[in-house]
Amino acid sequence: MHEALIIIGLFVLAIALRSCRSVPLRKSGAFMLLIASFFLFFFTCGGVMWGFVGVLLWFCLPWIDLITRMRKLRMPLHTRLDYKKPPKDSLFPNASAAVNAMEEAHFDHVDDTGWAWAGMEQFYRIYWHPEEHAVGTVCLCERDNIAFAYVSITSVDLEGNVYRTTNFPFSPTLKTPKHIRWNHVPCAQSCFDQILINHKAFLRSSGMTSAALSMPDPDSLVNQIEAEMQAQIKFNLEEGLIQPSDDHADTFRYSWKGLIFLWKQLVKDMIRLC
Repeated sequence: MHEALIIIGLFVLAIALRSCRSVPLRKSGAFMLLIASFFLFFFTCGGVMWGFVGVLLWFCLPWIDLITRMRKLRMPLHTRLDYKKPPKDSLFPNASAAVNAMEEAHFDHVDDTGWAWAGMEQFYRIYWHPEEHAVGTVCLCERDNIAFAYVSITSVDLEGNVYRTTNFPFSPTLKTPKHIRWNHVPCAQSCFDQILINHKAFLRSSGMTSAALSMPDPDSLVNQIEAEMQAQIKFNLEEGLIQPSDDHADTFRYSWKGLIFLWKQLVKDMIRLC
């Protein structure tokens, strides 16, 4: 009975901490769940090794989704972007604020585009700023009634290297080609002005000046996004993370090597976003 009360108390404390608004306290709650799981297996199975097994089971949970859903997922090898009507503001309340801030920073609207496939939708509202040599994008993602928005600012140097600052909330699900350099800012940082400041600092730290950056062509920005998506798919095919599907023409799926990579990314998000 004493051991059962310890386990119950640890789980109750973990749930209480997870309900707090403070980020450090919520992270403490996640750590307390690991401790509670350790003692649950330690007391019931009788050994320290079993306690660590109970902790490791939390990090094995993503494999349920990887095997049951991601392994069966098929994505197009060649993605075409078409004009899309902007989604309702009620689905993406932060997106409207980002768009307004972008326009106040004198970014000019270029196009609205996106793609849809197998219940997944992505919408891009594209802006550009010639003086900043930058392209700003508000991206809205929706899948299975889960929706989120993020902002990206991109500059390209004269050699074709891409410098991108984004508050994308998750780890990338595919490897990025070496000529694309990412600067991730906290996903809670939704203020466009602050993201722009971070992007300028990122360019300076990379040794980039205005003279070293190419001027964006507003008429070809959609084509550039398509080309970048194709380059990423080609790169991951070469890396062996994805492979052409045998059962669906012109689609790809994750290989087992790709699922291991995806599991590592999910564990990173579990630790970072817990």
